[in-house]
Amino acid sequence: MILIVDDDSAVRASLALLFKKEGFATHGVATPAEALNYLRTNQPELILLDMNFSLGTSGEEGLSLLQAIRQRQPQAPVILITGWATVGLAVEGMKLGARDFINKPWDNDYLLQSVHTVLDLSNLQEQRVGRRKLDAQYDFGHIVGQDQAFLRVLETVGRVAATEASVLIMGESGTGKELIAEAIHQNSARRSKPFVKVNLGGISSSLFESEMFGHVRGAFTDARSDRAGRFELAHTGTIFLDEIGDLDLSSQVKLLRVLQDRTYEVLGSSRSRKVDVRVISATNRLLEEMVTQGAFREDLFYRINLITIRLPALRERPADIPLLAEYFLDNLRKIYNRPELEASPKAMEWLRALPLPGNIRQLKNLVERAVLVSAHNHLEIADFEAHLQDAPRRGGGQEQLPDVGVMTLDEMEAEMIRKAMAYHRNHITKVAKSLGLTRSSLYRRLDKYGIPYEDTD
Repeated sequence: MILIVDDDSAVRASLALLFKKEGFATHGVATPAEALNYLRTNQPELILLDMNFSLGTSGEEGLSLLQAIRQRQPQAPVILITGWATVGLAVEGMKLGARDFINKPWDNDYLLQSVHTVLDLSNLQEQRVGRRKLDAQYDFGHIVGQDQAFLRVLETVGRVAATEASVLIMGESGTGKELIAEAIHQNSARRSKPFVKVNLGGISSSLFESEMFGHVRGAFTDARSDRAGRFELAHTGTIFLDEIGDLDLSSQVKLLRVLQDRTYEVLGSSRSRKVDVRVISATNRLLEEMVTQGAFREDLFYRINLITIRLPALRERPADIPLLAEYFLDNLRKIYNRPELEASPKAMEWLRALPLPGNIRQLKNLVERAVLVSAHNHLEIADFEAHLQDAPRRGGGQEQLPDVGVMTLDEMEAEMIRKAMAYHRNHITKVAKSLGLTRSSLYRRLDKYGIPYEDTD
């Protein structure tokens, strides 16, 4: 049963008809008093709550009623219905426990999606399972880890993936936020649809609209042809907004509109377009502090984090360091055809004790550099320790390689991909698996580094 609380009889009737077509039973009330009276003897699955009643447009009645509902039925999910002018009040409602807020006039498809998402999240039962059962239940591909705190993260990822909830992934640089975003997409109903990654930190405010929403020919001086934006490319799929904490305030406003209304305008065109996307965001910055400082919009913050996933730093899961190091070594054995490549137990224990502020990315880079410059297959502490210095030493007798000591991470990654492509003869699936990437991630990197390929899958 869905309880609809709104003083407008036309709104109640319209919503009741909409939900009836979806198979939901509803009950409508016009005042806070009627709502509280109904809740004395009934437990609705969901409450749709208008923010304003008889006292005007302040929204205070709606907030007061929300507080009373939370006291009487704290488990009942609430979705607020509000006008654009009262989004600030809706944010206050989110702080008080509301699950989402919908603007008037609402879009039927978006409203139904929100209702289904909130109900799905409310019905999820938390389970305590081991890694083996998680792998049997979900597709976690190349995600490595056995630490209990990390397994709880994977459990959450698996449970929320099947919903349409917006997800905010938080964690230090190098903790694997993109891999988690891809896992959410791969375990969702949108898995066969596009997964579009956008690094918001690399888009200037002047190019934001063109990059995100596209442009038509002649929209500006250099617009010689039409171009599809990232939201158009992600339509019906998932858009991953990486480094969202780096977005400037003017661009935050533009992003909020499309996330709020699911509509946008192509630069140079006045026609609005609708978009259907699942939104996953990520940042290594503390957005709550940025909101307090006025550097990040509070309404955008609540729009993107219906679910927040916090990834532990690698130093918080040290038992996983040897597992990850062995995973990287196994990939390198295949790439370089060095089946006897291994790290000694002492070297593994030494790696486990490292603070690794760069997390998984730093560990992967450290292992790859050690393998690239070592003339022998049995790696000891010294083989790894050298590459923690500013100028790593080279191994004697090694084949001619780029100067690893001054290679950037991008150069290192490009070199690894080229070698893997050559070893696996452009077999994309095998290359992606050996590098610990998904096919879509590998394709993006091939394009990024300008590496030619002919898929032999």
